[in-house]
Formats: sequence, C-alpha cells, structure tokens
Amino acid sequence: MPHSLTSASTASLRDDLQAKIHLMQGKRGSERSLPVLPSLRRLLPGGLRPGAAYSIQGSMSLAMALLAGPSLDGSWCGVAGLPDFGVEAAAGFGIALDRLVLVPDPGASWTPVIAAMADVLSVVLACAPGKVAPAEAARLGARLRERSSTLLVLGPWPQSEAVLQVNGYEWAGLGEGHGHFARQELELEIALRGNTRRASIDLAGNGTVELSRHRMGA
Repeated sequence: MPHSLTSASTASLRDDLQAKIHLMQGKRGSERSLPVLPSLRRLLPGGLRPGAAYSIQGSMSLAMALLAGPSLDGSWCGVAGLPDFGVEAAAGFGIALDRLVLVPDPGASWTPVIAAMADVLSVVLACAPGKVAPAEAARLGARLRERSSTLLVLGPWPQSEAVLQVNGYEWAGLGEGHGHFARQELELEIALRGNTRRASIDLAGNGTVELSRHRMGA
C-alpha cells in the first residue's frame, strides 16, 4: 500500500519521509537519468533528467506512465495535491505502491511541501496550483537541482524542461462493459529544448507507433 501523509508541517513531513525511506533505500546514488517506459523512449530518449521539471497537460494516464519508469527501476516516488489519485490504476502501470508516498492536500504551503518531498524522493508528481510566480518556481527549481529530484507537474509550469501535451486519445479492447484494455493510444506532442515532436504512443504496449519531428514554429 502507498504511504499517505498529511502536510501539517513541512518539517514533520520531511522527517516522516526520511524515517520511512532511510535504511530501505538511499536518496540517490548518482545523477543518472531516470528511465521511462518503452513506449516513451523515442520521445524521451535520455529519460527524465534529475533536477528538472516537466509539464504534463491533458492526461493523468501519461503522468502515471512517466512515474512508472523510475518506480519500476526502484525509485521512491511521491504524489501531491491529487486526492483522487487512483492507486489501482497506478499499480496497473507498474508503480510500486510500497515505494509511493501520497500527500493528498499540500494545503496553502504548496511550494514548501513539494520542496520537502523533493528532499527525499526521486520523483514527485503534483497538481499545479492556481498560479506560481516565476521567482517561486525558480527557487523550487534550484531545490530540485540541489537534490537531483524530478518534478512532474499536471498543468502549466514555468521553466519546464519539456511540455507534454495530449491532443487526443483512443482505447481498444473492451467488449460490452467488460474485458481488458488491449490498447491505450495517445496523440502526444512534446516541446523539448527548442524542438516539437508529435507521436502516437500506445501506453498498453511497448513501442511508439508513429513519430514525426519539426522545429518549433515550423
């Protein structure tokens, strides 16, 4: 089961996380990139960069898929500000629930709570608050780089390493109200370091179906 914590105090939150993780796994042994699932490798060939923030727009499934790669590799992950986060769906993607920390409501101190989680977790998935000042985002970015932690934000985020936008989706495999998903295909656009890439990816499979690339603005 995931570890659910409140955010009454960022200091106590950090202490609770450290107590749970200490002796079970070190924070991070190096700054190597974090792996992604096979279906995402052609879009993110270098994996997820420690110390970076990624903006995810339009799909919780994509957010879970990005969280699953590091989790399957043994990393501790956290989810903040998503009280309806589906742990059964997360487990279906391969996210290890015994290495998952949930903070359903960060409260008014969103940035300090995310920073406290980043102190001890390799990846944090969070719902973007209503508005973040550039200076506040910059301070959190410095904290991420210092701790080599990766932030996945559902919604817009200043100074993102990449923006992943889902423009369409299709499911296949269900019969008349029963069965198993055979395909969960997303039409995905990613803006990364001056380039835009578009692809159809199957989150239920192992490969990228279709890929095109062009310069931003082209």
